[in-house]
Amino acid sequence: MLNVGMVGVGCISGIYLENFAKTFKNVKLVAVCDLIRERAENAQKKYDIPKLYDTMHELFADPEIDIVLNLTRPYQHFEVSKAALLAGKHVYSEKPLGADFEEGTALVKLAKERGLWIGGAPDTFMGAGIQTCRKFIDEGRLGDVIGGRCVMANRGMESWHPDPDFYYQRGGGPLLDMGPYYITALVNLLGGVKSVYGTSRTTFKERLITAKPHENEIIHVTVPTHYESLLTFESGVTISLLTSFDLYSLKQPPIFLYGTKGNLYVPDPNLFDGHKGLTFLNGETKEEETLELAFDYSENSRCLGLADLAAAIEQGRPPRTSYLQTYHVLEIMTGIMKSAETGMPYTITTRFEREAPMDPSLPHGVL
Repeated sequence: MLNVGMVGVGCISGIYLENFAKTFKNVKLVAVCDLIRERAENAQKKYDIPKLYDTMHELFADPEIDIVLNLTRPYQHFEVSKAALLAGKHVYSEKPLGADFEEGTALVKLAKERGLWIGGAPDTFMGAGIQTCRKFIDEGRLGDVIGGRCVMANRGMESWHPDPDFYYQRGGGPLLDMGPYYITALVNLLGGVKSVYGTSRTTFKERLITAKPHENEIIHVTVPTHYESLLTFESGVTISLLTSFDLYSLKQPPIFLYGTKGNLYVPDPNLFDGHKGLTFLNGETKEEETLELAFDYSENSRCLGLADLAAAIEQGRPPRTSYLQTYHVLEIMTGIMKSAETGMPYTITTRFEREAPMDPSLPHGVL
């Protein structure tokens, strides 16, 4: 069992705390830290966490901690992960790996130099829905994949999120915030990407917060909030990807793949389950078939990737959520951003090989 220290106890921390307590027994949360001490105190009390630290550096100095769980805001990921690696800790970070490709490059270089792993979200691709789709594709039931379309569109977070400002600052925006779910799912289904092309715009320069506790405050937007992009995979498959905080919800499947034997409706990659939208349109019979889930983790299993990182460290294998994946995904996203700025396609320099699929024979909570 490996010990974990959590830095950042904001909105996303709740499901991690639940799954530490109930599901994954190969990792133990032994310490928490947050700039707002009350958040850390509440988590410590509710989940009986042994230690609470005032600063992340105090937490990093704890010799009992093996892995740092970085749940800070996106623009803080780099400094927190860097400091943890320098302290000799493995890291699991919420997405994205960094706010730009240069940050990701520096973190990967440091992890390699120190002989450490830095892994990261999302881990939803390890859930029942995407894993079942991977099995379906790998078995050739879709035929040769020709292309596809991905859509993530809404009107932003300010109507419901208690602290939405960071979504519209450096490290935020729909591509860096939601893109990791879609792109991570795609590379696990189809393999690595070799080039991208993108366009972008910022439709609304200011956003009115309507959710408490910042109701009626104005957000000054500093990043693009609408991206249209085209991804060309090493296999030759092309996928169009729309990510936007400017549109009303669209009645389109999150991920729709076209194959020579039919079309596959892939479920929402922000979720683990496949109960909604996991459908194959059989090109021969012209009938839709609902696919049966072939894997575990159909509920909200955030922390699954961290548990796999810990198991991989102990077993001496690459983690499924390692920087080998998050770095490739980060370059795809920042490549789209650079393409949108220059008007030219961007050639991806990193290479990605898929790790082994999940093993459905293992007991729940065991990696």
